[in-house]
Amino acid sequence: MSQPPQGPPPGQPPYGPPGQPPYGGQPPHGGQPPHGGQPPHGGQPPYPPPGYGPRPLTPQDERTWAIVAHLGPPVLALLTFGVLAFLTPLVVWLVFRDRSAFVADQAKESLNFQITLLIAYAVGWILLIVIVGAVILAAAWVISIVFGILAAVAVNRFEPYRYPINIRVIS
Repeated sequence: MSQPPQGPPPGQPPYGPPGQPPYGGQPPHGGQPPHGGQPPHGGQPPYPPPGYGPRPLTPQDERTWAIVAHLGPPVLALLTFGVLAFLTPLVVWLVFRDRSAFVADQAKESLNFQITLLIAYAVGWILLIVIVGAVILAAAWVISIVFGILAAVAVNRFEPYRYPINIRVIS
């Protein structure tokens, strides 16, 4: 019987994945963990322990993602003629709803407003045959920009913003 090869497979570094003993089974550094027994990254483990859930966002990240949830839709509305403007707050809400109550609330508020505007865009596209449709589309986009800027300014001060015209579909 042949013995299993000692050492790493060809083309592999001499040690296994970070934090694991080398392929030979012995821990590196004479049996001592690296960094003097402390985890890397300034004493913080690189990932939360299993079962602790996602890490909360920093206040700066909360502010940034809440602003993105409010200002992304007017930009996306311009690029997609209003059809896909709801995607920005939807993605922000789905990704960060477990990491920040503030971001979740603001993304949901923006998503509800974008659903309201989607109805206006649909009516505008249907009525585009007559001139009224172009006016509705332009008004909806301008309202999206104005209220998006007002929302971003409020969120920048960490104040929750409520759109004055909003159908609350998602609560």
